[in-house]
Parts: sequence; structure tokens; C-alpha cells
Amino acid sequence: MLLPIALLLVSQTLAVPWGKVDQFPTQQHQSHQQRIFPQLTWLRDKAIEKVWGKSANISPEKNLYKRPANSQLPATLLAKYGRDVVLRFNMSTPQEEKSLAEAADTLFLDIWEFRSNWADIRLREDDIPSLLGLLPKSVGKAYSKLIPDLARTIYQSYPPITFSSDLSVPPGHPNSFTPTLKSTRDGVDNMFFQEYQPLSVITPWMRLVASMFTSHVRMINIGTTYEGRDIPALRVGVSPHLGEDAPSRRKTIIISGGTHAREWISVSTVTYIAWSLITAYGKSPGITKLLQEFDFVFIPTLNPDGYVYTWENDRLWRKNRQQTSLRFCRGLDLDRAFGFEWDDSTASNPCSESYPGEQPFEAIEAHKFAEWARNETENNKVHFVGLLDLHSYSQQVLYPYSFSCNADPPTLENLEELGMGLAKAIRISSGQLYGVASACEGATTSKTAKDDTARMETGGMSAIDWFYHELKVKYSYQIKLRDTGSYGFLLPRENIVPTGEEAFNAVKYFGDFLLGNKGIENSMFPELHVSHETVEEVIAPVASAADEDLYEIETGDGNVNWELRRRRRR
Repeated sequence: MLLPIALLLVSQTLAVPWGKVDQFPTQQHQSHQQRIFPQLTWLRDKAIEKVWGKSANISPEKNLYKRPANSQLPATLLAKYGRDVVLRFNMSTPQEEKSLAEAADTLFLDIWEFRSNWADIRLREDDIPSLLGLLPKSVGKAYSKLIPDLARTIYQSYPPITFSSDLSVPPGHPNSFTPTLKSTRDGVDNMFFQEYQPLSVITPWMRLVASMFTSHVRMINIGTTYEGRDIPALRVGVSPHLGEDAPSRRKTIIISGGTHAREWISVSTVTYIAWSLITAYGKSPGITKLLQEFDFVFIPTLNPDGYVYTWENDRLWRKNRQQTSLRFCRGLDLDRAFGFEWDDSTASNPCSESYPGEQPFEAIEAHKFAEWARNETENNKVHFVGLLDLHSYSQQVLYPYSFSCNADPPTLENLEELGMGLAKAIRISSGQLYGVASACEGATTSKTAKDDTARMETGGMSAIDWFYHELKVKYSYQIKLRDTGSYGFLLPRENIVPTGEEAFNAVKYFGDFLLGNKGIENSMFPELHVSHETVEEVIAPVASAADEDLYEIETGDGNVNWELRRRRRR
């Protein structure tokens, strides 16, 4: 038993090129790992000495993986993104929004994110004049560069490793650039969440966690991807009645990430929440109660093929890797591939970043996910009560429906109430402001001109709509994590732990709410239900403006602001 664990730890050490670890103000996470891993650290060191004949404790003064200040970028990275930038356009009218949406569609631009009054777009610097020529002067003058050197920002988003000096392309990957992974100089303690991790490390980590906490953790498989990879997941929970003899359906919450391959922070956040829940069982009465009442299914990435592709070839790849009708345009958008309210008009352009396929569930991974969930409900006595689908970026809590703003979900008030509670839990935890809105408001550029609405991105056919309507999952949300645009999908690794912590607090609130503790005195997590004065103390360092002005500036969404103010006046 010990040897496999040792070898797994060694594989982690060799697979991830750790640099100098930044220290985060999250002592709870550090103390968890210090309690669990001291013996395993010794075991790992002995295994390295036995197999490789050298010590695992390399002097930190050597600083093997510190990049030179003027390090040369890989040639293939420069070729792909060397002159790319990310621009933010500010918009004030529906007409401006529509013109930008149409121009982006005409030029096949990569729309990173958008809200009601801004949009972030990636394009080559040489194409800026062409874009501006299609826009009204009011929009053409209202933009700024968010990321002026995209290639270097991409380079810095990978772990601090030494890139190969031989930039020849490996067989089977004609367009790829791959970091050369070398042995690390640091130990196991507190390192997993200090860097983004590739799938080759995440999957063994999940196996290790399942083997260490057999009383309440099982590793399961959701299905198989287009390229034949497993979609691994952890089922976490404790029940005295498991299997066919269970007296009632087991209430279950799904927490998923990595639907869009380039959103690495969603993958790390799922693993962080899972680890935090797993290690708190038996120590925190609140967490113990949650795991007795609910099962949690953690799916770090629903898109393993795409996620691997972002590590080995293209950091900004979004879709899966499925072949389309056009050989040179691969990939389907998994979050536009679900069958509820299917829109045939969206299936015309296989090269689009939002291409859903020619028919519902054509995307293999979306089909497998839905098939697994339906089988669980019909054959395994599972009752899904919640879905938290993590994405990035823009800091929003979105609820159904995504396909239209003209159709309200039957339980709208409940969805709004819990959504605002999740945003409040995050705000109390970290001071970060998350907006709360219908998912349709994140898909359409204009909510006022309903008869003449342009879409910055295809709306509808989302997982949160399908689970809510077809499987009757009462609380279904998409949460867009940090940040609000400074780095976008290339969020620095220093944000992994803080983002994980605030999301973990949101999950605690989510479970507390489902148990009926809606801010009342007998809450299991009193820190999530502080007084209004405490909330003001938490958000005071963020800005000196009054609360109403703060919300208006940060969220830029009148509907959400009004909901938050209405909640406070009750």
C-alpha cells in the first residue's frame, strides 16, 4: 500500500515543475496539509533516493525555475499569439452593443467576456483598424488595452518551469509547444494548490485522495471523451444506507469545472473545494453534517481533451476536440450542446467559439454527462438538488434561463434568494463583489430592444437550463469566478487559493441554505450570516463609496443592483 502512494507522490513531484512557492494568507489550508502529509513527505524522499539515487531536497538557493527577466518566448507561441492583444470596449447604448456584436461576428473575433456595458475581445493588433472601421465613432474611441502582450501573459500563466531549448515539435502534435518538465526542488507539503495542474497530475491526485479517505470519498467515472479519456470525478459523502437498500433517494450536489478548456481557475477551484470538504469531515461539525445529508460529486473538468490541449498546444483553446463538418475547424462548445430549447440557427458556423454542433448532445462529453446524470436518477436512487457549474471570468452568479430573458423559471424568487446569498458569502469571505443575474443577461447584449437583439455569444442550450428543467434540479447555477478582466482566462497562480477559499465559503452557504438555515440563528456556519455592520467592515477596504454606489460601479447592472438593494431593505 505504501509503495504505490510513494510512487504516486514521486510522479507528482516529477510531473509538476514547481517554482518558488508564494505564501498566501490562507492558514487553514496550510494547516490541513501539514497535518496530513509529514509521513508521506518522508516516504517520497526515500523513494526518490532509492529510485534515482539522489535526494529530493534540493537547495532553494539554486532557484532552478526562476525565469530570466528578459526570457525568450517559444517560437511557436510567438507565431500563434505574438501580435495579439485583448481590448475592452465600453458601450452605453443597445445600438453600440449591436454594432460591436455584428463586427465581431464579421471578423470572426474571439469574444472573451462581456457584460451590459463592456466587452473584452482578442484580436491581432493589425486587425484593430478593420474592427474600428466597422464601429460607430462613439465605440471606436471608447476602448483600452487590457492585455497588450498576450503571448507573454500566456507564457507566464504556465507553471514557472524551464521551456525546452529545442523547440522542435513532438510527433503527433504538429502545432504544439510543450514545456519540458524537470524534477522539482520542493516537497509535497502545500504545493498542489500553488500552481495550476495538468490532467496528468490531477487524475493521480484524485486517486490518492480517494485511497486516503475511504470512509467518505470514492473516485468515479462520468464517461469517456471524444479522444477516449475518462472524465474522472470524486463522490464525497457519508450515508448509513448505500446501494440498493437505501430507504430514500440520496440528495446530491454536482460541482463541475473545466467545461471551457481555457478556464483553468475553474478546474483548480473544484479540486480546492473538494479537498477542503474532504479534510474537514470529522473536524468541522458543519461540514460533517453536510456530508451526512448530501453527496457531492466533484468533476474538475468536463472537457479533459480540451484541457490537455491547452497544456500541450493552445493555452486559449475553449471547445472540446471533436471533429466537425469542416476539417480545419474542430471542437464543439460543451455549454451550448445540451438539448433544452435547442436553436438550429446557432449551428451554421463550425469555426465559431460557441458552435454547439448540428443537433442536441452532438458533443460527446455533454451527452455522457447528461446520460450519467439521468442514469443516476433513474437507477441509482440519486436526487440531484443542486448544480454549481464553475467558469471564468467576470465574477457573476448566474441562474436559469440562459436561452431567453422573456421566460422566467418557475422558482425565480428562490433562485434569486440563494444566488444573492452565494454572492454575499463570497463578499464576506474575501471582499470580492459578484453580480447576480439571469444567465440570459450574460448572453444578450440588449435586454431592452427585444425585437432587435444582437448576441455577443450564442445563448441557450446550457447545462444549467437542462439540469433545471429536465432533471428538476431546483438550484442550478453557473458561477463565473475571478477576475473582472485584468487577466481574464490567464489569472495568475497567486489567485488559486483565494479564489478557492471564497468559492468554498459559497459552497458552505449553498449547503446550509439547502438544509433550511436561511440566515437564521441555528446556522451551522455562523460566519456566513454576519450582521450588516460586519458586511460593511468587510467591504469597506474595497472602496470608500457608499454601498449603493459601490454596487453600481462594480456590477454595472441596474437589475442586479436593484435586487441587492431590495434585499437589504426587507
